[in-house]
Amino acid sequence: MTQTRRQLLRTTACVAAASALAPLAWAQSGQPVRILVGFPPGGGSDAIARLLAEKLKDELGVTVVVDNRPGAGGQIAAQQLKAAAADGHTLFLTHDHTISILPQVVKKPGFDPQQDFAPVAGIATFVNALAVSSNTPVRNLAEYAEWVKGGAKRGAIGIPAPASTPEFLVKILAEHYKLDLVAAPYRGSAPMLGDMLGNQIPAGIGSVPDFIENHKAGKLRVIGVLGAKRQTSMPDVPTLQEQGIKGFEDTPYYGIYAPKGVNPSFVQRFSIAVANVLKQRDVYAQLTALGLTVGYMNPAQLAAREGAYTRVWTGIIRRSGFQPQ
Repeated sequence: MTQTRRQLLRTTACVAAASALAPLAWAQSGQPVRILVGFPPGGGSDAIARLLAEKLKDELGVTVVVDNRPGAGGQIAAQQLKAAAADGHTLFLTHDHTISILPQVVKKPGFDPQQDFAPVAGIATFVNALAVSSNTPVRNLAEYAEWVKGGAKRGAIGIPAPASTPEFLVKILAEHYKLDLVAAPYRGSAPMLGDMLGNQIPAGIGSVPDFIENHKAGKLRVIGVLGAKRQTSMPDVPTLQEQGIKGFEDTPYYGIYAPKGVNPSFVQRFSIAVANVLKQRDVYAQLTALGLTVGYMNPAQLAAREGAYTRVWTGIIRRSGFQPQ
């Protein structure tokens, strides 16, 4: 047997032992595992977290709860994770904005993902979309541009958080169509959706999971999605590329993080539990129905994804001339 083979077997045995011990430690503590979410109930992040929490409870043999800490594009929840004890009882479900973009656009975010967080598991990727309220009589980007030009106060576009991917997309649309568009930041997608459904704001940019249910119900209308191809969850909606918006592609991700310094056995056990949950047919079906492309990533893969995405957005932010606020 080669040395490499021996090392692999020893590593596998250690991981298996650690994974077996982790649930016992959780159960003995009597404490629930909480999953922090940086946005209010009713949005895509919250829906994903609650689905996973319910399934992880059975997988781990402990209570798993969702703890919403909305505000500042996930910044408050991220700070909570940093301050939490590294005992395996606090995790953070978030997407690209909080991890890859926010630290570059806020002068003092109060956390550093590289220094303060440990990647646990990647869940899925998704794309962003432009949607309009039901009383906005447009069905594609060209019609939307003409409609905005036809009246005052039509150029407001809701975004789930300031200095986010949707805000940069607002700027790209404004430049492409020579429009006077204004990004209106909200404290998450749920309040933005509330105003769109109430016809208080004519348009919004957010993730497909944020919009898909209301789009299918006819309560709002998605008129364009990012990505190289149409979404299987809404095949009737053309991509921005098809509608002439070139050179801006974006495939955000959802991931789970723990505080830095947490015992590797907890990270490994929780990551394996997430992988097992994502294999369940009903979970896969529900996440896919939300407009997600389900794809488990282990801690190393999530870290690599985070790093690549951060580098892409570093270039975009610098070219835009955006100054940290």
